[in-house]
Amino acid sequence: MEIYITSVFVDNQDEAIDFYVHKLGFVLKHNVPLGEHRWVTVTGKANPNGPELLLEPSSHEAVPAYKKALYNDGIPAASFEVYDLDGEYNRLCEAGVTFTVGPVDAGQVKMAILDDSCGNLIQLVEQIK
Repeated sequence: MEIYITSVFVDNQDEAIDFYVHKLGFVLKHNVPLGEHRWVTVTGKANPNGPELLLEPSSHEAVPAYKKALYNDGIPAASFEVYDLDGEYNRLCEAGVTFTVGPVDAGQVKMAILDDSCGNLIQLVEQIK
């Protein structure tokens, strides 16, 4: 069994594409109209045929309270691996990305948490070798 698609709920799909593609550096894979919303997925540049992240509209009535609770408790909605956390942190700060937790050593990983500007916290993780 492999992970095919996982998702994050976003308030605005166009803003999410801008953030996830132009700031984080993912590649837009699908942007298919589906009525009021779209099927929008992104993938990692290094593995464009790998797992996809669905930028899922936050339109279901249960989503706003769920997202707010996670955000207020500091719980990331997703976690992405990076290979140079300090470098990514500096690059993203220069691009205007807001971090709620800067790079910290956490045992076998170094991690940081950013605000995706779409209502979510996202964790970046570097494996310590």
